[in-house]
Amino acid sequence: MFLFMKLPPPPSSYSLMASIYASLFLRFILLLVLVSNKTMALLKLPENVSVPAVFVFGDSIVDTGNNNNNMETSARCNFPPYGKDLRGGIPTGRFSNGKVPSDLIVEEFGIKEFLPAYLDPNLQSSELATGVCFASGGAGYDPLTSQLAGAIPLSGQVDMFKEYIVKLQGLIGKDRTTFILANSVFFVVLGANDISNTYFFSHIRQLQYDIPSYTDIMINSASTFLEEIYELGGRRIGVFSAPSVGCVPFQRTMAGGIERKCVENYNNAIELFNSKLSKQIDSLTHKFPNTRIAYMDVYTPLLNIILNPQKYGYKVGDRGCCGTGKIEVTFTCNYLNPTCPNVLDYVFWDGFHPTESVYRKIVVSVLNKYLYQLL
Repeated sequence: MFLFMKLPPPPSSYSLMASIYASLFLRFILLLVLVSNKTMALLKLPENVSVPAVFVFGDSIVDTGNNNNNMETSARCNFPPYGKDLRGGIPTGRFSNGKVPSDLIVEEFGIKEFLPAYLDPNLQSSELATGVCFASGGAGYDPLTSQLAGAIPLSGQVDMFKEYIVKLQGLIGKDRTTFILANSVFFVVLGANDISNTYFFSHIRQLQYDIPSYTDIMINSASTFLEEIYELGGRRIGVFSAPSVGCVPFQRTMAGGIERKCVENYNNAIELFNSKLSKQIDSLTHKFPNTRIAYMDVYTPLLNIILNPQKYGYKVGDRGCCGTGKIEVTFTCNYLNPTCPNVLDYVFWDGFHPTESVYRKIVVSVLNKYLYQLL
């Protein structure tokens, strides 16, 4: 009978073994954190389909705080009364009274409760493998839109994503990173600022292009961006349509006349853009057959709620909860302005952004409608 004993490695290999064990232990701890952070999934996913993470690019509708330390932009909201219904009323840079679509999406997938901003100085390494938000309030498909707002442009958001990939590879390795990127869902929410701010409000682009030409520029930018995400490993991409900006309180006040009606030409421009975006996404789907890219209509459900608030349980659809509700947004919606007695009565939180309640209705509806196209 022979006794087999595992001999210790030679002294020169101790440091290598220790490094390997430390790396494996770190990955084990990270896995435990990821499991403990999961919430109960509300969406019913197909069998044998997993969504390990969510990544969001876009503007203030989905920004979860990337603009907080950006002193070049006025598109910040990390002060009261923003976030009054979130985490004990602490403002986090979310442009609403509570959660924004980024958070609600990861909640619906059962991944975690909030989607952190990539530039959050307190971002934990354990959050990276389940997704982050790269969006920046004021951004647009048109680079000039982000420049005018001092926001992080789409190209800058892509650069952050590239940096993120390197960080994740360092934490969990290249193979696992590739798996996460291929099986996660990417969401893109842009277009409103291009039409409302850059084209109509600033008039700069009006001097150069008509609406058909300008929307072509937006589509070209959107297409380039989606191809970049594909090249970086994204295979499931949901692209939100631009919303009905002509009916937000601010635009009604500024361009809707005495009666503050919805601004028809703004919405017409958005509808043209959305039509082109839908067709472009169909084209990209055929170009990248192993990729699922879905056009997700938020224009219609939001407009329905705005025009028929009572039908959806709201009382006010043409004013925001903050201040007079007719114009206040970002710095003009502050602790000096009163807020409405009951935010659940309002479709809008400020002059641009819906309440968490409205966001939740739209996110649930849109995900249930388009999920099969993404998975």
